[in-house]
Amino acid sequence: MTTKNVLAIDLGAESGRVLRVSFDGKRFAMEDVHRFPNTPVTAGGTFYWDVLRLWHDIQTGIQQSKTDVGSIGIDTWGVDFALLDRDGRLLSNPVHYRDSRTEGMMDWVFERVPRRQIFERTGIQFIMLNTLYQVASLVKNQSPLLECAATLLTIPDLLNYWLTGVLSCEFTLATTTQFFNPRTNDWDYDTLQAIGIPTNILTPIVQPGTRIGSYEGIPVIAPACHDTGSAVVAVPTTTENYAYLSSGTWSLIGLELTEPVISDESYAANVTNEGGVYGTYRFLKNVMGLWLAQQCRVTWHAEGKDYSYNDLTRLAASADPFVSLIDPDDPRFLPPGDMPARIREFCSQTGQPVPQTDAEVIRIVYESLALKYRYVLDKMAEITGKPIDRLHIIGGGSQNKLLNQMTASAIGRTVITGPVEATALGNAIVQFISLGEIADLGQARAILSETLDTEHYEPGDQSAWEDAFIRFTTLVETNA
Repeated sequence: MTTKNVLAIDLGAESGRVLRVSFDGKRFAMEDVHRFPNTPVTAGGTFYWDVLRLWHDIQTGIQQSKTDVGSIGIDTWGVDFALLDRDGRLLSNPVHYRDSRTEGMMDWVFERVPRRQIFERTGIQFIMLNTLYQVASLVKNQSPLLECAATLLTIPDLLNYWLTGVLSCEFTLATTTQFFNPRTNDWDYDTLQAIGIPTNILTPIVQPGTRIGSYEGIPVIAPACHDTGSAVVAVPTTTENYAYLSSGTWSLIGLELTEPVISDESYAANVTNEGGVYGTYRFLKNVMGLWLAQQCRVTWHAEGKDYSYNDLTRLAASADPFVSLIDPDDPRFLPPGDMPARIREFCSQTGQPVPQTDAEVIRIVYESLALKYRYVLDKMAEITGKPIDRLHIIGGGSQNKLLNQMTASAIGRTVITGPVEATALGNAIVQFISLGEIADLGQARAILSETLDTEHYEPGDQSAWEDAFIRFTTLVETNA
């Protein structure tokens, strides 16, 4: 079989990359074409994405590698959006989901549509960064941007529009907005109208694998445009009894199901039902993830301590275990800032020993993440009744061997790690399926399971981790 190539463009919260992914009928190969930072900008008190810089880097990567390419696909993070005027021009740089404009907006929305009703209609986890609350803030403040807007596009849909001139919203991204009703398989017009969000600015929804248009003669295919949706495609599994953890700035932990789970139990657990590929749903929960370690590193760098991520792992390994714990999803940890100080504050306010060293702080981060993964996984198994034999950790965080081992010990199950570039690989797989080079998702995963170099971690020190989990559960539920 002749080797086929596609371009997978993957934008994360810290960086972006254009990769050339090849498939020779037996295995996949990836080549870095262009990597670039994704650096948000604060201007006038608002936290923005520098989307024009990202677009410039995307074009640079495409121009360097467009020869003999069968298609192009883009994925990014979810929830954020851009507004276009009636001429299709960008009205303002997209605002970052960590901007403060959503503070208090959940309560404002619930005064207009009850919280339980929103979950019944959308099945989406309540987090104040969701698109619903971002756009509601524009409604509440009578933003002239919203008054001028003719179109709302998620970030990858904006980039696809600039590539092709076609206005659309890819399904997996649509579900992250908390605008989408999986029961009607369309936008939830009733909720949006009750809040005052104009529905005429929404675009048609397209499924993963749809050819949207072309860029300089190259087909542009919508993969799972939400990065987690693409990452889950690349889970190298041949069994159904697994869970996944897409580990990066955020930790997305969950199950792949054939339909959403919208029930009193899933509502109480505040879990989410995001769209997947080929008729699937991702029943998952967002956990704060390695954002905690990233912000600790930024703070320490400003103090003159230039730790690499490997340095952080070595520091954590040197500290005593289970001295203090945090709930990674406490709201104080969401904004950027002095994360070590916030961790010390949390420990002080919850009556635990306050960490004094950097090693103690980062140990708390890793142990608390592993225990939160156990907490979420137990809830999901209970709600769905689905047996879970193993956890696949994919994405950049899968390189953290200490955290991988902690996670295996915390959850009491085998952990399998890799691929690191799961998002770009999953993006490419959907393109190859659409081009007819791979039959279906099952074939792609079978190829991955046979050809990928993965690592296995088995549980250890179960008694100590069980004791820590009891402490952690009390801490999380008391602090809720």
